Amino acid sequence: MHPTLIKLLSLSGLAAAMLAANGAKAQDFAAPKYEAAPCCSLCPAAHDAKNYVTRYQQNFTTLVQAQGDWLFRTQEDLRTEFDTTPEGYRRLQQLHDAFKSKGIELVLVYQPTRGLVDRNKLFPADRDKFDYDKALKNYQAMLKRFASMGYNVPDLSPLTNEQQAHDFYFRGDQHWTPYGAQRTAKIVAETVKKMPAFADVPKREFETHLSGRMGKTGTLHNMAGQLCGTSYAIQYMDQFTTEPKGEASDSDLFSDAGTPQITLVGTSHSGKNYNFSGFLEQDIGADILNVAFPGGGLEGSMLQYLGSDDFQKHPPKILIWEFSPLYRLDQETIYRQMMSMLDNGCEGKPAELQASATLKTGKNELLVNGRNGIKDLHNGNHQIDIKFADTSVKTLHATLWYLNGRHEDLKIEKPETSETDGRFAFELRNDEDWASQNLLALEVQGPDAGQAPQKVEATVCKRNVFPGVQQSPKQQNAQAGL
Repeated sequence: MHPTLIKLLSLSGLAAAMLAANGAKAQDFAAPKYEAAPCCSLCPAAHDAKNYVTRYQQNFTTLVQAQGDWLFRTQEDLRTEFDTTPEGYRRLQQLHDAFKSKGIELVLVYQPTRGLVDRNKLFPADRDKFDYDKALKNYQAMLKRFASMGYNVPDLSPLTNEQQAHDFYFRGDQHWTPYGAQRTAKIVAETVKKMPAFADVPKREFETHLSGRMGKTGTLHNMAGQLCGTSYAIQYMDQFTTEPKGEASDSDLFSDAGTPQITLVGTSHSGKNYNFSGFLEQDIGADILNVAFPGGGLEGSMLQYLGSDDFQKHPPKILIWEFSPLYRLDQETIYRQMMSMLDNGCEGKPAELQASATLKTGKNELLVNGRNGIKDLHNGNHQIDIKFADTSVKTLHATLWYLNGRHEDLKIEKPETSETDGRFAFELRNDEDWASQNLLALEVQGPDAGQAPQKVEATVCKRNVFPGVQQSPKQQNAQAGL
């Protein structure tokens, strides 16, 4: 409901009190009458894409007013296209095959958009402009495309165009409600339980109970406030907790089987507030290690997990990866990190080139190929593992130089909400014609002026060629030294 202006149409409270003091009887006067009218709707500024200036604001371009307090985003919530580039599909296939070579099956939870699920909240004019049939067809086609690569893909399309008592999404926020998480988990569980890998997963019973209420100040509402100066009421929603059935609340987190063989990575939708992992545990009937965290985006929790002892020493049989169509799936730097961390970077591998230094403000030359003769450090074969002594470092600015004078400026940012270890491992770039480039030097940007120097170590090593992962001809040539 929009904020309202309340108009008093009869006696004020003060006047009524004065009359009462003079002996007047309440029944001699009519009861006060109030009229509530909507105060606010989206201002013209919210409909102009030029006003969405920052990178964060552009995630909301442009807001659309709907019924009640419902807001939608034109580009994200009302999208009709679900796709990525040929390079994005190639990398998705490589990632699947790399995990499979390590005996890990991936489940992709690809969320339906708010427009697909809650189009009935749109005003008729906007609902008519939104091509629901096209959007649903393309969404389902994307699910099939993921499945054709070998991913296990729950079909969440039955959740669209919903007519439910409890909202799937919050009316002014991009996150699903606990009820949305619950309905999604039920479908995901059906997929997981049919997977051959699930047969050997230790089973355990769980039960879910109502644990309280949560208040949500919506991100879409906040953006409308920034642009229009308006405010919206907090939306309150039931909150749930899932626990092992019949076990004391202070029992061990996981069963006697040890580390769970199912792991959940994903966005803030998989965070504790919505109990998605709890609903999954109940419907699947097995322990789940939930490593998702708020603000992690597409890759944040995945990369943090791949670099952990939990993954490196106890890899799961099943990895559930939850994300929304908001994220581009052709971000090359993300795949370079995931493919490298999947094999733990340069840990335990012979160093082809290695150096340590104390970084000062500005650019610092850290590695040089040629001080003891030129080595074969072609991109198609190699990766770099950089470790800062300060584990709180979350951003890497680097420049990679090649023998022919070519260079690549690289920036890797870890989420502010992540638990970082100061480590940045990534494959050398091997898309297009980069695979044949031979590394000459690595420069790393030092701390800002006035900050303490940073100690860092960098290693170049050969990257693992995962069995069954399809390489491009240029990668194959680079790996063969051609």
